[in-house]
Amino acid sequence: MKNTWIQKMALILAGVLTLTGCGGGEAAVLLIAPAYPEMAAYPNEQEYVDGKSGIFDSEGFSSVYDAWRQDRAERRNQPEGYTEGTGVFTKQAARAFLTGAEDNVLFSPLNVYLALGMLAEVTDGNGREQILTALGADSMDTLRRRADSLWNANYCNDGALTSVLASSLWLNRNVTYRMEPLEQLSSVYRASAYQGTMGDPAYDKMLQDWLNEQTGGLLEGYVQNLTMDPATILALASTVYYRGKWDKEFQADNNEERIFHSSSGDVECTFMKQTDTYGVYYWSEHFGAISRRMEEGGQMWFILPDEGMEMDTVLTEEALYSLLDPTYVWEDQKTLKIHQYIPKFDVSSDTEMQKGLAAMGITDVFDPATADFTPLTDVKNVCLSQAKHAVRVMIDEEGVTAASYVAMMMAGAARPPEDEMDFILDRPFLFALTGTDGVVLFMGVVNHP
Repeated sequence: MKNTWIQKMALILAGVLTLTGCGGGEAAVLLIAPAYPEMAAYPNEQEYVDGKSGIFDSEGFSSVYDAWRQDRAERRNQPEGYTEGTGVFTKQAARAFLTGAEDNVLFSPLNVYLALGMLAEVTDGNGREQILTALGADSMDTLRRRADSLWNANYCNDGALTSVLASSLWLNRNVTYRMEPLEQLSSVYRASAYQGTMGDPAYDKMLQDWLNEQTGGLLEGYVQNLTMDPATILALASTVYYRGKWDKEFQADNNEERIFHSSSGDVECTFMKQTDTYGVYYWSEHFGAISRRMEEGGQMWFILPDEGMEMDTVLTEEALYSLLDPTYVWEDQKTLKIHQYIPKFDVSSDTEMQKGLAAMGITDVFDPATADFTPLTDVKNVCLSQAKHAVRVMIDEEGVTAASYVAMMMAGAARPPEDEMDFILDRPFLFALTGTDGVVLFMGVVNHP
């Protein structure tokens, strides 16, 4: 390939890619197919009820349930310290991507972390060092160990919880690549590798179909605009798709229509309500917060800035990130009866990431004069030309559904009362969904439910 123009590289973190063919009926070549973990399935109670007698096979169910529980525990048993650096990364990324927003804005810290880890595998020099610094890793070996553990701790598709992570590589059939970084991406990030014709609409369609399949179609409106032009050297893809139930579901019969005071005016919304719930209320100088547990681990935080407090002030203060740190001992908390009023929402955003990444110190990969992709290929003048991150999060009476992708193209509340209180999210608020290990999966600002 001629090197008379800037070559592009696409890093698309958005799901699992499945190619069946490209370009004039020619098959796309599958170079690498990683193995996904097999996991014990959560038993369906109905399958243990005798159809004639109606008797429940308690012993049979317990045996399968115990095997599932043991398998789940083993997969969550990761090396000590593997989450080190993720809290600082989440703080830096939230400040870079969520501040200054007038509309809804969301991001997935886990998705972006793993995406940047993938990018580090194919770049070198100062660009790689900038990524390692942002991820809080002192070496590629450290990053690989942490990324592998984060993947294992947060991947789950056993019938009880859906938390699916997937990655893939889209290669240009006219470019020669070194296999070592591709194999590292397959080993650590479970990335499949395919090769086809860049610029072919059929190749783009396969990418789009792959992303839609892995994100449950939640991001279809964003995915349809993703294409790879003929100068694209590589596209990397990875998604986070989550679906989980509240530990204690809301009852639709209790819903109320209430006014939400959005940043652009008052709107009527459906609020889910639980009025007889004992829980922990947390407060700081500038916000109050509660959390709701998910059925199979993890929790969703709802953070409400004090009346008149700027959202950006909350996003930039240390207290917010201390609250989200599962190892931090929070003093200002109280257990009492909390009447919860939480608006149902379906929010999404599509963010161009270059400015935010620059704020985190990641700049060299975007500049053809400083970008170094020699670990991947000998093609010259390769740079990251575009970086996008789309996220959608929905909550209802049953639970939470969320999905995200990143696409990169290369060329306070006051102290609570003694007995009970109302917690009403009727003005712009923050949310953060954490996984079973406390790592933040999704985070966002809701200005308009």
